[in-house]
Amino acid sequence: MTSFYDKDEIKKLGLKSFGEEVLISRKASFYGAEDISIGSHVRIDDFCILSGKITLGNYIHIAAFSALYGGTDGVCIDDFANISSRVSIYSRNDDYSGLSMTNPMVPEAYKRVESAFVKIGRHVIIGSNSVVLPGIILKEGGAFGSFSFINQDSKEWSIYAGIPCKKIGERKRELLKFEKELKKFHETNPEK
Repeated sequence: MTSFYDKDEIKKLGLKSFGEEVLISRKASFYGAEDISIGSHVRIDDFCILSGKITLGNYIHIAAFSALYGGTDGVCIDDFANISSRVSIYSRNDDYSGLSMTNPMVPEAYKRVESAFVKIGRHVIIGSNSVVLPGIILKEGGAFGSFSFINQDSKEWSIYAGIPCKKIGERKRELLKFEKELKKFHETNPEK
């Protein structure tokens, strides 16, 4: 037995859909699996939590101890994105003002929850221990350093870091050449 589910076991998780070459740790947790779609060439490591409406593209890695909370608005992660360990992505957030109660055990009538769709673009990389808040759009090629507090949308092919994160540089686009090579390789070698 390996530490990843085999294809038949993945089917039993009850996911909305999943592609080819999907590696899901037996130690990952899914809540609302029927609302979770996973593309091809995706790896989800130990102790990850995926909850609510989530769509994962192709060639995605979600490292250990990360959490994606899609709620009803959803989290979408596009192709070639990388979520490092201990990253938390929220599409829902409690009101901390004291004007309402908090936590999932309190009925909705007593809570004020902010909820908004989160989009992680192609080739985005989010460093360890970072947090992404509801409603954030991270555009293609964005790079976010470890411990980034991501409370604003990003610009394409930019590097961010900090609490809250700020743009600190431009990211190279050389990796797009490798993406084309990889796609061509898979076209000529479909079994790999």
